Amino acid sequence: MAEISAAHVKELREKTGAGMMDCKQALAASGGDMAQAVDFLRKKGLATAQKRAGRATSEGTIATYIHMGGKLGVMVEVNCESDFVAKNDAFQAFARNIAMHIAASNPLGVRPEDIGADVVAKEKEIYAAQARETGKPEKVIEKIVEGKLKKFFEDSCLMNQAYVRNPEIRVSDLLNELIAKIGENISIKRFVRFQVGE
Repeated sequence: MAEISAAHVKELREKTGAGMMDCKQALAASGGDMAQAVDFLRKKGLATAQKRAGRATSEGTIATYIHMGGKLGVMVEVNCESDFVAKNDAFQAFARNIAMHIAASNPLGVRPEDIGADVVAKEKEIYAAQARETGKPEKVIEKIVEGKLKKFFEDSCLMNQAYVRNPEIRVSDLLNELIAKIGENISIKRFVRFQVGE
């Protein structure tokens, strides 16, 4: 069993924002391997998030982010279960960070189902036309379209996007980590992004 040093625990805490005991447990379970410990904490966060997923989120906050001297602005609604959590510093910071992420990455919706069917149909049409140009058979074209559509949802849905402040994780991972840390169901409900001249 590898000796878990305080420096390792501190490093893992800084990387993940998880509690000290959770970091110690993750490092012990992964034999001191930092990457495995991060995965361990992510899985634990996901399990906690799934347990809480059905609970109503009727409290929350609206966070804003203004950029480029007032040329770009975002408002995002992030919900939680209690007024107490809505006032929590970590919750407020998360909401502000999500608003900043939206400003930088310009998602089309929170989840794939939020993107209009007409937009998805147009993307499919473009991918199919591109594949036909290369002379691929129809069966292969279907697979190509499927793969490109998956990538489109990764790039254009907020929950699937790589988080701008740490591209190694997705926004959904960041949310699940916060749910595990705070102990309440939290959801990103909706957002609006304004840019002068658009």
